[in-house]
Amino acid sequence: MDDTDVIIVTEAEDGLRIDKILATRFQEGYSRSYFQWLIEEKKVLLNGEIIKKRIMPKAGDEIEIHYVCLPQPNLTPENIPLTIIFEDEYMIVIDKPAGMVVHPASGNWSGTFVNALLYHCQEVSALLDPTSPDLNVRPGIVHRLDKNTTGLLVAAKTSKAHEKLAALFFNREIRKEYLAICVGNPGNVDIEAPIGRNPACYQKMAVVKDGKKALSQCKTLGYNGKLSLVSVNLVTGRTHQIRVHLQSVNTPVLGDPIYGNVKINLANKAERQMLHAHRLEFIHPFTQELLKFEAPLPKEMNTIVKNIFL
Repeated sequence: MDDTDVIIVTEAEDGLRIDKILATRFQEGYSRSYFQWLIEEKKVLLNGEIIKKRIMPKAGDEIEIHYVCLPQPNLTPENIPLTIIFEDEYMIVIDKPAGMVVHPASGNWSGTFVNALLYHCQEVSALLDPTSPDLNVRPGIVHRLDKNTTGLLVAAKTSKAHEKLAALFFNREIRKEYLAICVGNPGNVDIEAPIGRNPACYQKMAVVKDGKKALSQCKTLGYNGKLSLVSVNLVTGRTHQIRVHLQSVNTPVLGDPIYGNVKINLANKAERQMLHAHRLEFIHPFTQELLKFEAPLPKEMNTIVKNIFL
């Protein structure tokens, strides 16, 4: 790929971030993350000048885009131990540990669940599509967990299984229950608040008026006056949904480095968010069997939970 486009910012685009303008203009061909990468690689010029992705052009400004091919990562199977909860010819369900990234991305090209999956399930390599114009680094992945969120993670082993499992998640036909240790007590509440990118910091999510619909059903299981153990039924699946929703009602997840209370996190020696994908329930897309999976709390969460119920 070696091509160039030149566009002029319209009145309607005045004041929008440059990466959003480009992603909207060329949404049929390229993702917003691709344009962000181009900007970081100094392949996007504004009025002839190198810029940053957060810049907001004005109407009449000229944007020059120099397209280049994304670097293709070498997806290497790695012998990484997996705690397997269930496996058949169609799928695998694991208990993901804290610290494991789900799929390769900038800064984490190895040691991911995908690397482990390619080693454990040889058939998953068939899901790699060499014709993909974007980084093709998610074979078998139908949903994800944050790096330091633990618990149940499902992956497909065939292209047909990938299609059907992805459809179950998209159509909200999978019941997902999480356990969270919160600072304070949210009580029993349905938190229905739209989530989108935080306008003040693009790396964070936030409850925003024009965000995507999001619903988390919370139930407090125990409270010791400072911390609570909360069960969360995740009805929708937005990025950082539970963490953002609980912060929005002033009961952030303990240990959360982005949305949590730094002072309380340090006092409790919580070095990661205390959030665990505890239960999954869905109909097997091929056998029609009702599947129910449960992953026990990891040691560091269980220690705190015991103190909550003292």
